[in-house]
Amino acid sequence: MTAPSESAGSPQALVRVFTQRFSCTRRGARLARQLALVELHDWGIPDRSGLSEDAGLLIAELAGNAVVHGRVPGRDFELRLSLLPGALRIEVSDARRDRRPVVRPHECGAEGGYGMRIVDAVAADWGVRDRVIGKTVWAECALDGARPAG
Repeated sequence: MTAPSESAGSPQALVRVFTQRFSCTRRGARLARQLALVELHDWGIPDRSGLSEDAGLLIAELAGNAVVHGRVPGRDFELRLSLLPGALRIEVSDARRDRRPVVRPHECGAEGGYGMRIVDAVAADWGVRDRVIGKTVWAECALDGARPAG
């Protein structure tokens, strides 16, 4: 879907947007990633390109976190993709405001806890903002495909 923009020259002018709610289950998280990659392909971001791979990884991590850490029985999570000039913005919203993501330090032999380290490494930028109910965790990928240095 293409959204009209009155300020097409501004850096945050919206080009395309996709929003969908999913059940707060592992199956819902997998479906969110798969459906998002189909949508990105329809937007002209080819499968298995660097941007598509990065976006798929970010969506998997953020949706997985929403299911594991943000789940409230009877509530869904929401995925929103926004294609902006110069960036792809991925937002995942869940119903738990009290459980905010953090980048944990490396623990030798740990079996989990690396999700936000991956997000921090892959995304050009990421953050969290509160909603009336819950929170939204967002991450951006540069459209030129360049990952941040560091």
